Amino acid sequence: MEPAALRIVHVITRLIVGGAQENTVLTCEGLAQRGHDVYLWAGPTTGPEGSLVPRVERAGRSPNGAYAYEEFPDLVRQISPACELRALAALRRRLEQLRPDVIHTHSSKAGILGRIAAHRAGVPVIVHTVHGMSFNRTQAWPARALYAALERFCARRCHKIVSVADAMTRQALEAGVGRPDQYVTVRSGMVTADFDPARYEGREVRRAWGMPDDAVVVGTVARLFENKGYEQLIEAIPRAVQAEPHLRFVWIGDGAHRAKYEAELVRRGLRDRVTITGLLPPEEMPRVLSGMDLVAHASQWEGLPRAVVQGMLMGKPAVCFDLDGAPEVVIPGETGELAAPGDVGAFADAIVKLARDAALRARCGEQGRRRCLLEFDHHRMVDALEGLYRSLRK
Repeated sequence: MEPAALRIVHVITRLIVGGAQENTVLTCEGLAQRGHDVYLWAGPTTGPEGSLVPRVERAGRSPNGAYAYEEFPDLVRQISPACELRALAALRRRLEQLRPDVIHTHSSKAGILGRIAAHRAGVPVIVHTVHGMSFNRTQAWPARALYAALERFCARRCHKIVSVADAMTRQALEAGVGRPDQYVTVRSGMVTADFDPARYEGREVRRAWGMPDDAVVVGTVARLFENKGYEQLIEAIPRAVQAEPHLRFVWIGDGAHRAKYEAELVRRGLRDRVTITGLLPPEEMPRVLSGMDLVAHASQWEGLPRAVVQGMLMGKPAVCFDLDGAPEVVIPGETGELAAPGDVGAFADAIVKLARDAALRARCGEQGRRRCLLEFDHHRMVDALEGLYRSLRK
């Protein structure tokens, strides 16, 4: 006999174009296609980072795997006690009406308010995913201490905590968040079949960017925002270009700091070295990645960089700082290169090392692709989460 379908609510703060959001939407789609009664709740999605709401609304009209989307106006990213109290009350009220089997929360604000609301509403299974720590090394001490305390409080009000990288579990436990038996690692899945290097002609993409034929193209896919590593990239580019003049850089993304970064590139005389495409939809990623020779991701705070995995799926080696989840996929000399956190010179040198050695790039790219095909398929992610929900609902 087929096991009964579950009523599952996913809650996330915003549905911008980003790794946590794409993970959540893919999970909802996969669970709905398996016959579960799925709901996706989020706050307003505004700003230059783009929106996944149109995709979610299309899914709601799909005859296969439809799920319900609802926006909560007071579930906003910025700190606002009045909004938070209203959002908490609204979430609890809807949970008491809907009576789901499972609530699964994502991101800092939705994770805190969603778990508290679910606990008070008596939801039988409460799960939270750590896509990236809400408290981190880039924050001032008071904010870091506050978020760590809130995470400790909320960990006592949920049954399981899903980490996208083992590093997230270690960091949380070191801060006293939850118990070891609460944690399980589930890789952030993608539709790996979409990332097939044989389907794309990278030279056409490079021509559209205006790249010289002999250019070695270094790509970065990330919001143009603080902590995404653009300050470090801007510092690294002069050293890298001096050592390897064929280097060109392309940044895929948009964000609140775009004008600031463009001005800094102009000030340093680097504007002709860097192409900024602006925001592109997620479905464009395989094509644009095909035009790159390697991926450079200098983020200062990340769970496990989705763009790095996508680059590897397209056969591109990666350069990252050795922090958070990056070393779980970037293996020096095997799938890319790592630099010590904060060592911009070493980051530049790692770019140069790969730029100068096409055979090394090809070897690392192939090994990275094999590794990521095994670990990051979205079916594997949905299998793991569905199994987790059922084990907790027994």
